[in-house]
Amino acid sequence: MKLNLFLSFLFFACFSVLQAAGEKSIQDFDVKPGNSAAVNKVNLQKAIDWASVSGAALFVEPSDEPYFVDGGLVLKKNVSLVGVHGPTHRGTVHATKKQPVGSVFAITDKENAFITVETGTQIKGIQFWYPEQTIKDPAAIIPYKATIQVSQTSRAQGVFLSCLTFYGEYLAFDFNATRNNPCELMTFEHCYGYPLSGEFIRMDYCYDVPRILHCHVNPAAQRYIGGQYSRAVVDAVIAKKTFAYTINHTDNAQIIDLFTFGTYGGILLDSESYGQLTNFNFDCVAVGILKRGSNTKNRNWQIAQGSIIANTGEKVENIHPIIIEGQGHTSLSNVEAFSGGNGALTTVPENQSWDFMLVRGDKKLTVSVWGSRMRNYVSNSPVTVENKQAIIYLSGCFDKDENLYNKTFN
Repeated sequence: MKLNLFLSFLFFACFSVLQAAGEKSIQDFDVKPGNSAAVNKVNLQKAIDWASVSGAALFVEPSDEPYFVDGGLVLKKNVSLVGVHGPTHRGTVHATKKQPVGSVFAITDKENAFITVETGTQIKGIQFWYPEQTIKDPAAIIPYKATIQVSQTSRAQGVFLSCLTFYGEYLAFDFNATRNNPCELMTFEHCYGYPLSGEFIRMDYCYDVPRILHCHVNPAAQRYIGGQYSRAVVDAVIAKKTFAYTINHTDNAQIIDLFTFGTYGGILLDSESYGQLTNFNFDCVAVGILKRGSNTKNRNWQIAQGSIIANTGEKVENIHPIIIEGQGHTSLSNVEAFSGGNGALTTVPENQSWDFMLVRGDKKLTVSVWGSRMRNYVSNSPVTVENKQAIIYLSGCFDKDENLYNKTFN
């Protein structure tokens, strides 16, 4: 028994030493809640430079006061920046002040993206707070640069972004890479916020199976630390006519469990992309899904298990849960659309969409729709076809009058 206890103690002691060698608090580099944002930026970059050599993790030690840090940081290859949180949804709560606590970076820099990520990096368990951002006044929205952006000067591969929460951001993730420096194998999971540009994750030139998993966009994000965004602010975000998620120049994107509320668009599957989108809810949008395609070989999307509530941002004739254009194939299975009113934003007087799906363009494309419920639309038909070259097949669907809808357009 004594030998077993000794061996257990020895194991945990060795494990603690190894853990200490692989992870170091940012406070050990004089990144402190009481420092200025400029000083913390310099010191945090020094910590990152140190960690890059060995692939170490930097621990964002929790505190009752945030770490103010200027932007312009570069998370160099191999480094992990790790805090204590899962996604905190609507904010951790300070005992006496309306501000988050824990592993929190406070950002006021209006000129620079907060942090740029390189190959083999990780950011996990951190809250990003913009304390000067408005909650109530759309005229006072500050157009901050992206909180996290992909490297524009090197080919970033294998970036893992998990359990991150944003308060007051303008653009959370800017992963628009370049043709000369594309990125690969990006993973976003369990990330929460409400971007005042209407863009949460945008991704371009991201090859080799990028993943967006379990992400949530909602104007109630600051409910416990400042209050829900006002109706006027939400209306201003919708007026920008942007999409919460945008995918382009990707190979086989895997997109699972997305939510957005109060943005103009849910997701843009742009002309140079293909992949799978499953389990989603795009609530109070003008357009839920806009799918494009530039060829007939592999500009194809399989879309399943989702709901869309399209009711805002445009006159009713321009509100469409789904728009398909360009070339390629789209398969829709068990996708529901319905509409109604909502007091958190301005909806159209009809509280309906124009149709279930708009198909437009002048090149041949194909669409299959299976087992979808289509209701709360104004048009006589759930499908508006403006493309004479399109071939569209619906089976096992139900229209706004709950009648079985099986139809082929060609």
